[in-house]
Parts: sequence; C-alpha cells; structure tokens
Amino acid sequence: MLVRAGAATAAAAITTLPGLRRLWRGGGSGAAACFPLSRALLDVQGAEAATFLQGLLTNDVTRLVAEGAPPAGGSGGAAAAPPRALYAHALNVQGRCLYDVILYRLHESPEEEPHILLECDNGVLDALQKHLKLYKIRRKVNITPCLDLSLWAVVPREGAGDIASSLTQCADQALILTPDPRTEVMGWRLITKKGANISEIIPGSRIGDIEDYHRHRYKQGIPEGVKDLPPGVALPLESNLAYMNGVSFTKGCYIGQELTARTHHVGVIRKRLLPVQFSAPLPKDSIPEGAEILTQSGKSAGKFRAGRGELGIALLRLANANESLSLSLAGDKVKLTASIPEWWPKNSGK
Repeated sequence: MLVRAGAATAAAAITTLPGLRRLWRGGGSGAAACFPLSRALLDVQGAEAATFLQGLLTNDVTRLVAEGAPPAGGSGGAAAAPPRALYAHALNVQGRCLYDVILYRLHESPEEEPHILLECDNGVLDALQKHLKLYKIRRKVNITPCLDLSLWAVVPREGAGDIASSLTQCADQALILTPDPRTEVMGWRLITKKGANISEIIPGSRIGDIEDYHRHRYKQGIPEGVKDLPPGVALPLESNLAYMNGVSFTKGCYIGQELTARTHHVGVIRKRLLPVQFSAPLPKDSIPEGAEILTQSGKSAGKFRAGRGELGIALLRLANANESLSLSLAGDKVKLTASIPEWWPKNSGK
C-alpha cells in the first residue's frame, strides 16, 4: 500500500527557497502553478529494491534506505537525513543515457522494507520495465506500473508569499510532496491519486499550461525525457547530470560507470547542454532531430535538442557558446544566443 510522504517536511522547507519565486516569472495568478506531467511511474518494492537499483543507476540509491546517509557527491561532511527524492540516469554499457529518472522514497524508516517509485518519460515506461526485469534475476523485488497515480510539477509563483501553511493542509492527500531533487528552480514534485482535486491539496493554486512548464525548464536548461536526452546518444556529464545532483562518484560499480568516471576524473567536458533563445519562434515539429548549430564562419558549434517557441536547449561546445550562432532551417538561418543558467555552480568554469 502506498503511503503519503514529505508534505510536512516540504511545508517547513519552502521558506528556505526564496530564489524560486524570483526565478519563475510566468503569468497568471495563484500561490502556485501546478502542471500535470505526462511522465510515468514504476513501483519498485522489496527487500533488495535499493541494492538492485544501485547497480543500474548513476546516483547512490542506498541513500534512500540508510539513516544518516552522506550527502550527494561523495565530498564528505555531516551526515544528512535520507532524501525523499533522487535524480539519476540509467546508462547503457557504453556510458550513454537510456532513461532519466527521479526516485521517490515511500518507506518512512530504514527498518521498513524499501519501497521506491521511479518517474520516467511516459514513452519509455515499457522499455524501462523490461530493462529492470532483465537485470532482476532472482532478487526479491516487485516491479509494477502505477497507473492509478498522477504526477505534478508545483512551482510557487513570484509574489505568492509563504505557502507553507497551505502545504501543511495537504498532508493527508499527497502521497509525495518534495522539492525537485535536480535544482530548486524547478520547484516541487507532487504525486497524487488519479482524479485528486489539486485546489484542495494546495489551496490557492491553479492548473498551469504544460507549455509554460516546458518553457520554464528550457529557459533554465533542464533536460527531461527522450527528446532532450536521446537514448543511446546523450552523455550524462555533457547533460549536466552532476550539476543536477544526479551522480555519485564514490558509490562503486554500475552499468556505464567507466566512461562517466573517467570523464569526471580527467575533468575536461568540452560540450554541455545549454539553454538557447532564438530570434524568432521555431515552427512546431519541423526541426530535424540533432539539427546542426553553426558559428558565424559556418563551423559546427553543436546540435539542437528540443524547444518550445523561441526557447530550447542545445548541446554546444563551450568554446563557441558566446559566439554568434545560428540554426540552419529549411534553407534559412535562425539566429540564437546561448546562456549559462543562474543555478549552475558558481565555480563551473568548464
């Protein structure tokens, strides 16, 4: 049986994120915008659930079941309480991304049987389930789709004031309510039963246009799903996985670890996913996958991944990121500019 989790903690923590409302500047009213996401959820439960996922994902999944677990990144420091959510990638044996996932802890204490939800792109639900079952072998783990649950992104609005009291009121209705583990500018993740009344769960909130959610994350350079992270193509560190708290460099072996660890220890990442803004809105669904982005001299600077309107993300060579760039589209060149997101670590010079 699913248990609610994280609502009271979320209410107490929201006041520590003053920059979130400042960075989200969408239109409309209400204390928060709630966006219904077309993402799927897999239920992974059993005595060996965490150790099973540990060998398949980039992050340290044992942190979800260990009391007093060390903080992400393996840099030492004081022990932290077990997180409610973790971001990670599942890689292929060549070290390229297959699936981007967010893990949610449903069990409340290390003494309970591990119970974890995996959020993934809706289009790869069956593929991810098959991938997990391929490596399950004889482990004591049950893997089932959660077709009766809904997933929401919740973004507090600029000038909304303190909505902590509203979040406290929803503790008996939210299965999961937790800060997005990737970065604070993405707000919160909310999991409810299908058909739940969001205005009752978060009083004063409104249902947002999903296009605004995608535009927001493209503006912040946040990839999500197979269009942004093409399976078997995207590299995790070029996709800013470390910046989004999605990888542990001390956890030990997992599928695809070798290339990721070697790239990290060499310390040179020449290309990264960056937010880009075009001089004019792009036509919908008419841009070839991996369309080339060119410098003013006609040299390749990288490849376009995905976008909405005039906003998008592209894999660009950092050496060309400040140059005049353009996307070649149906014989025309559409100018674009790249930027470094404010939420990136301040010492991220490469």
